[in-house]
Amino acid sequence: MRLKDRDTDFIIIGENIHTTRVLMRRGKLVTTTEAGVDAIRYRTADGEARLLPISEEALKTQDYEEGRVKHMKIATQVAMSGNAEKSREGMAYLRRQVQRQEEAGADFLDLNVDEISIKLDEQKEAIAWLVDAVQGMTDLPVSVDSSNSEVIESGLEATDRGGTRGNPMLNSASLERIEALDMVVEYNARVVVTASGESGMPQTAEERVTNASRVIDTALEKGIPAGDMFVDPLYFPVSVDSSFGLHAFESIRQIRAKYGPDIHISGGMSNLSFGIPARKMINDVFMILAVEAGADGGIIDPVSSRPDEVFSLDRESLPYRLAEDVLMGRDEHCAKYIGAWRNGELGDSLPQPRARKRKKV
Repeated sequence: MRLKDRDTDFIIIGENIHTTRVLMRRGKLVTTTEAGVDAIRYRTADGEARLLPISEEALKTQDYEEGRVKHMKIATQVAMSGNAEKSREGMAYLRRQVQRQEEAGADFLDLNVDEISIKLDEQKEAIAWLVDAVQGMTDLPVSVDSSNSEVIESGLEATDRGGTRGNPMLNSASLERIEALDMVVEYNARVVVTASGESGMPQTAEERVTNASRVIDTALEKGIPAGDMFVDPLYFPVSVDSSFGLHAFESIRQIRAKYGPDIHISGGMSNLSFGIPARKMINDVFMILAVEAGADGGIIDPVSSRPDEVFSLDRESLPYRLAEDVLMGRDEHCAKYIGAWRNGELGDSLPQPRARKRKKV
């Protein structure tokens, strides 16, 4: 999407069409019907209030017993069930989630079904089904995401390639599965390139750049254009190590300097905030700082973190400055940030954009 008041694009890979996605069982979106059936509240693409019944299978899972409702997994299973009535409800739920990402400015929709089943054949069937279903709901290209190369190939085989939709994306290629680049060539796909090593995760900015460069150089040798690559330097939680934000920014700067303006730099931006309260604040401030370092996109939820609003934030506000201190390694163990949250100094979300005023109620 084009950012307002900025002569630049921010390429959004919408991350929410994943079977890993969770709602809290005690949250406002999970309810019980008059008939005593647990269900998920939602609105259809036409704005109609509806309920997606939670399947008997899902009710018996450990996730559900522990208070986590994997709503995208439930919707996908219901939509694939073969029961006409249930399938319509599941499809309506999926269609609304796709619509929300599209309306929020997503450029790609990242699809992942790894938690649909522990059986590989069922994962392959599910990703092919989901790719086909989502392509019937939107003109956006899809990004096929999985930890298994066979699942990715099943998804890519189901994609529409070329035309007005544009080519699909493979998420992801790395040194530990460099062979994924051959699928990129075969299916004329774009590709997320990650900085993971052959047998582990990078520990420094330099390791990130070295690992990513080896994959990028191999891709270039195979004829994959730099403009079709979306580099993920790998962003790790600053709650674990206060230097991880600095590693991210330095990696971005070095990759941009080495490969120039054509290559894209993206990545899972919400990873930085794992283990910290008021995560949205950290995510949004990281987005701003990453773009200033040279990133031009992210794997994000554009519904909760709308880039246009993020880049209009008041950078002099206390919440912003506290979040920036966390990401720049100036707040060891996030102590000041967490203290401010406990004292109610962060509010419910990031400060409102300067151009928008709160309405009186």
